[in-house]
Amino acid sequence: MVQLTAPSEGRILFEGVSKSFQRGAAATAALRDVRLEIAPGTIFGVIGYSGAGKSTLIRMVNGLEKPTSGRVIVDGIDIAALRGARLREAQKRTGMIFQQFNLLETVRVRDNVAMPLRLDGVGASAARARADEVLDFVGLGAKADSYPGELSGGQKQRVGIARALARNPKILLADEATSALDPTTTAQIIELLRNVNREYGTTILVVTHEMDVIKDLAREVAVMADGAVVEQGPVLDTFLRPQTSIARDFVTTVVPQGLPDRVVAHLGGEGLWRLLMVDDEVTQPLISDLITRIGVGVNMLHADMTEIQDHTVGQMIVKVTGPGDRVAAARAFLAERVVHLEEVAA
Repeated sequence: MVQLTAPSEGRILFEGVSKSFQRGAAATAALRDVRLEIAPGTIFGVIGYSGAGKSTLIRMVNGLEKPTSGRVIVDGIDIAALRGARLREAQKRTGMIFQQFNLLETVRVRDNVAMPLRLDGVGASAARARADEVLDFVGLGAKADSYPGELSGGQKQRVGIARALARNPKILLADEATSALDPTTTAQIIELLRNVNREYGTTILVVTHEMDVIKDLAREVAVMADGAVVEQGPVLDTFLRPQTSIARDFVTTVVPQGLPDRVVAHLGGEGLWRLLMVDDEVTQPLISDLITRIGVGVNMLHADMTEIQDHTVGQMIVKVTGPGDRVAAARAFLAERVVHLEEVAA
């Protein structure tokens, strides 16, 4: 069995972290007063569009970038304060997974995985034995003697994950690790990362622009825009109650929020509601109860369901018609039975 890390290790703190890059006389702010706490053994997601500062943020954790102000504390150590051998030693406790795999095409898979250990001075035999262990763990033991060019994109990313695990890291950093993969392969890589976290308690920090990845992988999420964290919280809460427009935009890529404008204009806003339901709420006979118990007409315009962090989340958009008092009664009835009800504006 591959021994990775103890679940008590891997705490990351960003304490008022800002980062500016100087280009001639002008300074460009990449991060602005970022404050985050990532608990040991958790999977934490950071989402944002290109240029939001995600990659700069993740590179702070292993000292590849240093803050202009503020501190990045990893297991009680200020990473930016380390130099030379002390920094290199700290970096060994953090593995990194890249979007483009970063494998050496002329080197066999086993030796790609063993390379970090060889750079640490580990003997060839021991390094290759360790590479075989982690390749078995990621399901590629049979590909150890292949070259990267003989592998699929998903297999290459598994090799990248195996290489990141070779040093028994406390923390895994995943920088857009699924962006180059198709949906089926992405799901397989997500499950592999969940397995690493589940089996060994490794802290995983993943940055991405794909909300589907956050939905299926992370427990908590920070939403970034223009170098700042604009929203943060449990993933389920972010899906149910996004607080910012950018968070709503990302949520909409997974759970559509409304109807086409021409449909809304045709129907009018009165009695046009979007309902959100969680777990047992999704199995309630809401439509039939509205008709038989409340006495209103109901036109169901949209409905869907998805799984988010082991919870079933359903939504419905309905148009309720009838006398004003009956429509008001229908709204009160629904408000007691769903997690969220909102108007779909005309």
